[in-house]
Amino acid sequence: MIFQLLVAWCLMGSSVVIHAYGVMSALRWLRRYEVTSWRLSRWFRLFVLVAGWIILLHVVEITVWAIAYTVMGAMPDLQSGVYFSAVTYTTTGYGDLVLPDRWRLVGAVEALTGILMCGWSTGFFFAVLTKMLASDEELRE
Repeated sequence: MIFQLLVAWCLMGSSVVIHAYGVMSALRWLRRYEVTSWRLSRWFRLFVLVAGWIILLHVVEITVWAIAYTVMGAMPDLQSGVYFSAVTYTTTGYGDLVLPDRWRLVGAVEALTGILMCGWSTGFFFAVLTKMLASDEELRE
């Protein structure tokens, strides 16, 4: 059990690092994103870009977990690993694929990590919306 918790801890840490670098990259890009007018199409473009970037971060994190499941022999192939990981990370939990008893604790930690990373993404997206509304107020004054 200690080994499985160590594996889960390392995978959780990799998700946090990937997410942190990804969010920091997006922040650097957003700081250069100037708003010169309140055009709805410009904000839609920004939201689509930010949402796409956030989804990409989650997909990378899911893939890291999937590779680990495949390497550990907990999933038969990478395709199954990615599917299982996505269902677990998003806490959908279909139950059509399950981890062997030995690795189930790792799956639970992935679900908790997914909740945390999705919450972080939601907070980041809310911060972008707040920036948009503040910029709108400045432009209207």
